Amino acid sequence: MTTVLTNATVFTGSADAPLHEAVAFEAGRILAVGDAATVRAIAGEDAEVVDLDGALVSPGFVEAHTHLAMLGQTLDKVQLRDAGSLSEIQERLRAARSAQPEAAYLLGASWMFDAVPGGQPTAAMIDEVIDDIPVILDSNDVHSSWVNTAALEAMGITAETPNPPGGEIVRDADGQATGFMLETAAIEYVWSYLDEITTAADRERFLDTAFEAYLHSGVTAATDMALGEPELAAVVRLLERDGRLPFPVTAHWLLRPTGDPERDLSQVTRAVEVRDQVAALDGSEWFRLAGVKFILDGVIDACTAAMRAPYANGTNAEAIWSYQTAAPVAVAADAAGLQLAMHAIGDHASEIALDLVEECGRANGPRLRSPRIEHLESVTDDTIRRMAALGVVASLQPVHCDPAIMDNWMAMLGDERAETGFPWQKFRDAGVRIALGTDAPTAPLEAAHNLFIALTTRSALSPGSAVYHPERAFTPGQALEGLTLAGAVAGEFGDGIGRIVPGGRANLVVLDVNPFTGDPDDLLESTVLRTYVDGELVAGSAASTRE
Repeated sequence: MTTVLTNATVFTGSADAPLHEAVAFEAGRILAVGDAATVRAIAGEDAEVVDLDGALVSPGFVEAHTHLAMLGQTLDKVQLRDAGSLSEIQERLRAARSAQPEAAYLLGASWMFDAVPGGQPTAAMIDEVIDDIPVILDSNDVHSSWVNTAALEAMGITAETPNPPGGEIVRDADGQATGFMLETAAIEYVWSYLDEITTAADRERFLDTAFEAYLHSGVTAATDMALGEPELAAVVRLLERDGRLPFPVTAHWLLRPTGDPERDLSQVTRAVEVRDQVAALDGSEWFRLAGVKFILDGVIDACTAAMRAPYANGTNAEAIWSYQTAAPVAVAADAAGLQLAMHAIGDHASEIALDLVEECGRANGPRLRSPRIEHLESVTDDTIRRMAALGVVASLQPVHCDPAIMDNWMAMLGDERAETGFPWQKFRDAGVRIALGTDAPTAPLEAAHNLFIALTTRSALSPGSAVYHPERAFTPGQALEGLTLAGAVAGEFGDGIGRIVPGGRANLVVLDVNPFTGDPDDLLESTVLRTYVDGELVAGSAASTRE
């Protein structure tokens, strides 16, 4: 069956390309795109014709940075992002415990630093309401964990437990853990504990939940940014179960600093093995390991991002991976043809990231590369110029600078840096390719809300007039390109993903709000009418009606 979507505004993936009126597809591939009469003539008289009444048709959104299994798990947790005080957090935990009296543990997500007295959570604060089972709460940025005493005991955390490289178990004056775990301490101890208590069936359910949520948001491809052994096993089981994934995924193998150069390098060896093993699987066109992920620093909210100058409180943070420890690992990964993805929030961390890219070129010689830096919240003008010269992609998340969550971020910096963050306009002016994502579950996953913030620099969490430097705003074409084509290029997708082009995969989204002509505020209440993957209607209000 040939399908024609007409009476629409059709965006094809590039901000510079003209808008069209209609698109036709058959057998999972785009047949034609252009004016309505021409497309209908090519499609033929027997084609199904869908009149969209002026809606937006776009390539399906490409989520440029996500954590699929973690997102699916987070959607099951106690939600704390909008809890504005410690008492409100405690009340939600108390209510969740009352609703789950047989639970062996309790998980929460997205607490905000400015909701906790002094931004320093303690186990005692949770113990006041739940002290009989482990409670583990992820911070909004998922770079810190807040746990109760029962969780510390379950994880075996004592005064003698060492800080892992790049992380900290926050301790009191007596050397006892307070219940606050920063950066790799959260990864090595909290995440590892959660891996132990999570079943294979749980992980499959988490992935199913994440895929379903994304499809209803119009996402038809995604790049997972923290793949490890448990996540890999879950994806493989889904491929074995269904022969495919709900939409194509590329992934990056998470590298953890160990303090041992040989162990660090062995992680690259494992990444190469995984890449080759996945490529040999049935259904491999749905899943591919594209590269490796370095978490070079932490986050500004916790003063763990590596900055050129100290924070307002006089402290600063060392990089989680120093240049010296990361360089041989990056060179090995690059030599193996693995893409480098580097989390760098602080302005010093992004300098390290570019030093690594340059070292790969010196060590391995010139060739086509597509390195990417994730987040780039505080960044110097010189770094932006270097990124443009080196062809490094800026992977940015508009939802991370929602004005509703910016107060603590700005207070931690405390000087002119608080007013120069997230410099989207400077990346654009320098010619740096920008891919847009959400980093879910560190932020809401809805693509339309991400688009709203990109267009307005206003808050999707707390709508109002407050803005963070509106000169940074994207045009509709620029933002949609970042959410589609640029995300596909950054994620090393091919086969027409991220574009509407004849012969390409018919992965499409239909949104009831047209950002080219409508009020951006309408995006906050927008509806995904249709999501197509390979020409199949898989989600959206129209899909529900059809069912």
